[in-house]
Amino acid sequence: MLKKVTKTNQDIKETTKIKAPIVDALKTAYENPTYQFHIPGHTKGKAIFKDFKKLTGEKVLNIDTTDEFDNLGTLHPATGPIKEAQELAAEAFGAKKTFFLLNGSTAGNLALAMSLTKKGQKIIVNRNCHRSILTGLIISGAEPLWVCPNRIEDWSVWGNVDAGQIEELLKTHEDVSMVWITNPTYEGVVSDIKSISLVCKKYGVPLIVDEAHGCLWNFNKHLPETALKLGADAVVHSLHKTGGSMSQSSMLHISKDSCLDCNAVEKALKLLHTTSPSLLLLASLDAARANLQSKSGQKLLDRAIANAKYLRTRLDAIPNLHQLKSDFGYKTDVTKVFIKIDGLSGKRLESILEIDFGIEVESASDIGVLILCNLGNKRSDFKYLADALESIASTNYQDIYYLENRKHMPMLEPKIMMSLREAFYAEKETISKLDAVGRISAEVVAECPPGISILLPGELITQEHMPYLNDYEFLEVVK
Repeated sequence: MLKKVTKTNQDIKETTKIKAPIVDALKTAYENPTYQFHIPGHTKGKAIFKDFKKLTGEKVLNIDTTDEFDNLGTLHPATGPIKEAQELAAEAFGAKKTFFLLNGSTAGNLALAMSLTKKGQKIIVNRNCHRSILTGLIISGAEPLWVCPNRIEDWSVWGNVDAGQIEELLKTHEDVSMVWITNPTYEGVVSDIKSISLVCKKYGVPLIVDEAHGCLWNFNKHLPETALKLGADAVVHSLHKTGGSMSQSSMLHISKDSCLDCNAVEKALKLLHTTSPSLLLLASLDAARANLQSKSGQKLLDRAIANAKYLRTRLDAIPNLHQLKSDFGYKTDVTKVFIKIDGLSGKRLESILEIDFGIEVESASDIGVLILCNLGNKRSDFKYLADALESIASTNYQDIYYLENRKHMPMLEPKIMMSLREAFYAEKETISKLDAVGRISAEVVAECPPGISILLPGELITQEHMPYLNDYEFLEVVK
């Protein structure tokens, strides 16, 4: 007699099709072509430069369209498949409301600043924030109160933000209206967002977290806890950075218990977004979320973490090579591997990897290089990388940067002489960098990556800035 097999909830969950409404709508549109008398003007790839068409393939151009056509819905206000996709994303990330972003997390940060801050308001911001937060505050006229994270001196990088520092600023300044923290850092250092959140709740101010580099965290228990679960009111995620969506696509989440005005945020996004949003980018966000929830996507994430652990084990055995690890007071994201080799600057190591081994890393500073362990990398990739680093560490490369007065990661506390907005809109002049010491910066100077400002509008330019400005001949200053 055959034994009856009863499916468990887990079995049912794994066999249930993961929905991707925008992807499905684009597929339907592709399979049911129409005569097109609307934008985009290349008309499904028929009027595209031939070499470009060969490079991309016809199908990509065929589905390059915008909202309102082919029953694809609209972005503002969100309707149809786009609305459904955003709702599924909110559920997946644990948010009350999720907005799809088409100008990276920059658009989300700008919208948060424009909708939630006003001229003259005090906002607590970490010194190593992304330049888009500065831009948002320039637009709104809000004034940052700078909190400097702990320095990790041996690595010349900013570390974790201390909740005690946040509380001291809130005690000293009763007119603070928001706390805005970047977590993790570009190099993967993680702050105690739970403690910071409790401090913010104690003083009745909302907490915004730029979690651009942490979009995978909600999908694996071996990664840090996402700020949406730790008490943040709003979180920005760059799905294109590590989550698998196409470049320029991100998400903005409003948490379930947040009192922030979602309508105000959406109105700001409507001002910032193009009126012809790319369905390719929107579909890639929908697909990235679906993939992270799927069985195959979960396997990819498990593999990425296993690969990261394998790489770190290999690196530990290489003499003269060091990697940034969790330490007392802070944690790190295992998938972000920041390394340095004795006697080599990061810039020199980056060039050796690229020229001699065909390896491209995420970024390089004067100290080291940042390696991302991505969903798409195979174990063989990391074996080759580890072998290359082993070879470099045991070879006598001459480092032309090592003794230069050159720095790449801004580690200075700003000396503020004017407000961001006042300095940005002041009468300006462009002068030689050598003549700029003692003057007030009128522009944001920030290298991307990581997009952390070397100079910000209203900051006093000092001799200490010069090693960070080797690639600049002229600076814009207040006249």
